[in-house]
Amino acid sequence: MAEQRLPVPRLRGVTREQFMEHLYPQRKPLVLEGLDLGSCTSKWTVDYLSQAGGTKEVKIHVAAVPQMDFISKNFVYRTLPFNKLVQRAAEETHKEFFISEDEKYYLRSLGEDPRKDVADIRQQFPSLGRDIKFPMFFEEEQFFSSVFRISSPGLQLWTHYDVMDNFLIQVTGKKRVILFNPRDAHYLYLSGSKSEVLDIDSPDLDKYPLFPKARRYECSLEAGDVLFIPALWFHNVISEEFGVGVNVFWKHLPSECYDKTDTYGNKDPVAASRAVQILDRALKTLAELPEEYRDFYARQMVLRIQDKAYSKNF
Repeated sequence: MAEQRLPVPRLRGVTREQFMEHLYPQRKPLVLEGLDLGSCTSKWTVDYLSQAGGTKEVKIHVAAVPQMDFISKNFVYRTLPFNKLVQRAAEETHKEFFISEDEKYYLRSLGEDPRKDVADIRQQFPSLGRDIKFPMFFEEEQFFSSVFRISSPGLQLWTHYDVMDNFLIQVTGKKRVILFNPRDAHYLYLSGSKSEVLDIDSPDLDKYPLFPKARRYECSLEAGDVLFIPALWFHNVISEEFGVGVNVFWKHLPSECYDKTDTYGNKDPVAASRAVQILDRALKTLAELPEEYRDFYARQMVLRIQDKAYSKNF
């Protein structure tokens, strides 16, 4: 079966009212053009970022290969002064390096104390935070975090989903983003929230034969573009150039639905986590039965879940 590739729609000059009333309820990815993002799109050169960000120490991912894999952890964590990170990430090859001269760098900013504080560029990088305007297409109390991201050219991040809505603001550089519908999760070979399929352009079909059945939505982002990624949509991001972006996450569900200890915004909603724990206990109980009976009752459980929990609205 040939994979289905669909373009992500692009709209220019969308207002808050248009987004909230007509676009947001559709729960589909959308590229917004022409929004007022402040002076960041013109100011954030390598030199400016290095100067404005200064020597603040940042924790980064360093990989010897372009395709980063969070499941096998094919990268190491290292610390660099922010200005050094920017300079190295903008290079193709490096005179100074941790692993190899063509290693790749990735910054995902953290709160001051990642165990207690969420990332917010306005707090961790105030001089840069003043340059950027967030599209406030949500209520202020829904805001969760603003994550500052810097990527080496050619870097590809693993396919994953987030549990909150977000705007990916492409400030500088170019990215290619591939998204997959949540209803195609069973084709993505998941381990937790992440797909095992790293090479999504040339997947190993002997190992992942169902992967081409997943509907694939694609877009290219350039400086000033904003991609709306609804919660639960899987996405894979490739930096075609040295790039700087900011993700603005906000709560689509009431606050009490989320884990209050989650500072990254990637823990499943409390009710979902609780349901998975109950399922694990049920599976452990089923394991007490002989195979013939275990298979029979497991199929009954699947049918019951489909009948009671699957949505009829898609």
